Amino acid sequence: MSAPGTAIAAGRPAEQPVIGALMVSGSMLFIAAMDGFAKYLTQRYPIIEIAWARHFFHFVMLAPIVLWRYGVAATIRPPQRGLQIRRSLFLLVSTIFFFAGLSNTPIAETLALAMVAPLVVTILAPFLLGEHVGFRRLSAVTIGFLGALFIIKPGTDVFQWTALFGLGSGFVYAFYIIATRRLAGTSPPLITLTFTALVGAASTSAALPAVWVTPTLFDLAVMVGMAAMAMSGHLLVILAYERAEASKISAFAYSELIWATAIGYAAFGDFPDVWAWLGMAIICGSGVYISMRERRVAAARSPG
Repeated sequence: MSAPGTAIAAGRPAEQPVIGALMVSGSMLFIAAMDGFAKYLTQRYPIIEIAWARHFFHFVMLAPIVLWRYGVAATIRPPQRGLQIRRSLFLLVSTIFFFAGLSNTPIAETLALAMVAPLVVTILAPFLLGEHVGFRRLSAVTIGFLGALFIIKPGTDVFQWTALFGLGSGFVYAFYIIATRRLAGTSPPLITLTFTALVGAASTSAALPAVWVTPTLFDLAVMVGMAAMAMSGHLLVILAYERAEASKISAFAYSELIWATAIGYAAFGDFPDVWAWLGMAIICGSGVYISMRERRVAAARSPG
């Protein structure tokens, strides 16, 4: 699971928005594949064990690259370490909620509910980031949350309470986005990505003995593949945001819904109904509008 506009970009080369957009779309394919692997594993293993595998193998694969490039001290003691740890824990909790939602809800619908994160960020921005949010963006947030109701369908026979985990994942992920914004420029993206995996693996390891189920060799390969998809997706996002401004390519992150729908249908026979499609369209539309509105407001405030 990912969200638009959350990458931290370091110094960029010349603008390449087309390549950046293609990279974002490709990264969403990797991340949607990770979600598919996770959904398969939720039918066989405890959520904590799956979350541990996602972070542990992610760290094992990425650590040698980062340690070689930056050294041990910079990797395990990044600037603003307290905020780095809190950010990592936000992502871990969001991931656990998301995997719990996947256990009984289609991938695309769980993902769409988690995509309320940018809407929640808009609500929290005045309080946690000191940003002014006008009536138009608040209206888009309200409409976006109405879209979530079309997916959850409260009060109907098809309502599944596990869908609320997807919504909870989005709410917690909003705090992860805010922490990411506050960390922007303080540490190289690869270090932040590796430290996040380290904190997630260490935190879940404490609970692992109580829930451990020994995986089969095939399922162990699936766990490694899940982490590889996560690492590849996030690395591609970093490369994309080094090649183009977030405001130009962040909307392409919503392509994850397309990939998630295709994977959910091919692997699990899940296909959203008309109400879910409507809800997904409303949430995505609200998110894109907020992103465009933020871009215009920022442009109007910038000097010259």
